[in-house]
Amino acid sequence: MKISKVFLYDEPSVPEINITELGKFIKKNFCVEVEIREQFFSFFKESTRKIAYELATSRIFNPLAPFEKRTPTSEEIILEENSITNFTNTSNIVMYDGFEFRQIVANTIPETESQPDKFHLICSDKLTCTYDYEDYRYHGRAVICSNPAIISTTGIIEAPAKPREYYLGMFENMIQGNLDMMKNQFKGKYLEYHDVKLSEIIKGYAMQALFYYLTGQPFCESKNCRLYNAHWQDDLLHSQLTVGKLCNDHQKILDEITKNCE
Repeated sequence: MKISKVFLYDEPSVPEINITELGKFIKKNFCVEVEIREQFFSFFKESTRKIAYELATSRIFNPLAPFEKRTPTSEEIILEENSITNFTNTSNIVMYDGFEFRQIVANTIPETESQPDKFHLICSDKLTCTYDYEDYRYHGRAVICSNPAIISTTGIIEAPAKPREYYLGMFENMIQGNLDMMKNQFKGKYLEYHDVKLSEIIKGYAMQALFYYLTGQPFCESKNCRLYNAHWQDDLLHSQLTVGKLCNDHQKILDEITKNCE
């Protein structure tokens, strides 16, 4: 699979992304033209009401059961419409079926931009989730790999687990009422909302999305690679910040992909 152009969509509610820097990173590493666009639902704003309805239908109401589409209420549609026109993050995290969300995005992109050589990468603050039939429950996902691909900033923060000691401390300190003290103890060991580290970490997820489309294999088994699928925050910080590069095997694959780059 060859890509001639990447359409990169911003998420203004998360300014830490630094969309310009992310675009330059993709262009440099994948030797491809990058067009930076505003937030996806703003760019295709003529479909706002329709998209709001579909987003409301993609909400997850039972995290322990496979997705079942339901008819949304008027209030839910209004809330979704506000969420895609009013760029403010709220503490109310809503779970969305990742594949349903991805399909809504795909259906919105016009046919003229849906050719296989055009790749759409959407940054979103919405929490995308997928159902796991091994433990029969939904799990938050940082990235939905496809074309279009979705990077969930909320998923980056919520999906990889915090250190085990954090959860033990949380239980103990909830009883004692010392949550602030505990959070200070673990500060820097996991990502927080509006964390400046997001700017660098999101580059690794962009790489995973592009590698999946180009090779069919988005992840690496080595923690010393930006393609590592981290399930723990400390592994995420290690692979994306401490290491911050591809392993030798995946770098060779990338070099092969871009060898005829001018």
